[in-house]
Amino acid sequence: MKSNKGLLGNKKYRLIVETARDLFMRYGIRRVTVEEICKTAGVSKMTFYKHFKNKLDLALFILNDIFEEGINRYKRIMDQDVPYSEKAKEIIRLKLESSKDVSQEMLKDLLSSSIPEVADLMTKITRENLQLFLDDMIAAQKKGEIRQDINPHFITYMLGQMQEMATDEKLLNMYESTQALTSEIINFFFYGIL
Repeated sequence: MKSNKGLLGNKKYRLIVETARDLFMRYGIRRVTVEEICKTAGVSKMTFYKHFKNKLDLALFILNDIFEEGINRYKRIMDQDVPYSEKAKEIIRLKLESSKDVSQEMLKDLLSSSIPEVADLMTKITRENLQLFLDDMIAAQKKGEIRQDINPHFITYMLGQMQEMATDEKLLNMYESTQALTSEIINFFFYGIL
């Protein structure tokens, strides 16, 4: 996957990326085709392949961009000079906002291993994000901003379990949307540690 960030000024390139992002979020990566992306964006397949090797190359580019944006927003929240409880509220808002357009199909594509390259990316990003979150929790715990009786490593373990829960069909069917499930998990988690 090559970096295409310099092409964001190219109108057709932007159309491809924005259209694919919308389609992936609604239908998942597996169900969307290059033909559908091109037709919806109003570009030719030749234009698509000028910028991306294939659908997976585009999906990985979009996912990297989404996760990079999310981690930058998380860091800005954590850099604020406010109590951890305020930061937690903002993180909850961030997580809910970022999950609002994610369909169950996309969530399954992200959290299952049906697309090996996506699974590898998710493993890498999850590992990096959990370490960052663990470091921030340990710092907040040292300041007395979160409960002293909780092992931060247990919390990161539970986050991994919650991620697995989000792909459980039985659990997903209990909620009207992935955002509702995400809200439940995030609130349960944050309000339990503060």
